[in-house]
Amino acid sequence: MPLGAARFGLLGGVADLGKLELIQTQTFSGVSTVDFTSIDESTYNVHFMTLNNIQHTGGLDTTNLQLYENGVLETGSVYQYAYQTGTSGGLFQEGKSTADNDIYWSYNNNGTTQDARDSENGYIYFYNLGDSSKYSFVTYQMCFTDLGLLRMDFGSGVLPQASTVDGIRLKMHNGFDTSGTASLYGIAES
Repeated sequence: MPLGAARFGLLGGVADLGKLELIQTQTFSGVSTVDFTSIDESTYNVHFMTLNNIQHTGGLDTTNLQLYENGVLETGSVYQYAYQTGTSGGLFQEGKSTADNDIYWSYNNNGTTQDARDSENGYIYFYNLGDSSKYSFVTYQMCFTDLGLLRMDFGSGVLPQASTVDGIRLKMHNGFDTSGTASLYGIAES
């Protein structure tokens, strides 16, 4: 076969670059934290997480991220993030921090409306988690409806410490009971 064909993956046995490989799915209810502690960080340079039907049953809360470094949860005010938010009603604003104890992912007050249609849905990319010589970064996007308005958030965050990250925590900032499903994937050959 010509060399050009091999470059385009037409030979057998060529790696399936970019393929999502499921690591773990968790469906949860009545919790304020969800931990992923076996993330195959030595296998994947990029991880991808989907979050579906996230609902806070107690009221206004935010879903945030914390990372485990060598099995120890980092809870210090070391995380940095920035995000943009907007609604179909025309409200746009930003949020940011250079010293927080977690990374903001989304806000939702569906617990105050008790409307199942107001669940959060979105995704997060994680970069360099298993590389002890680099910072760990995240980028994310989410959406939901709130009191009849569509809302979206997108942003990024960093744990600005060169360390091996071997776990991920979803943390409800105000500690309200939360339900939903989260799935963590590794991206092949990333």
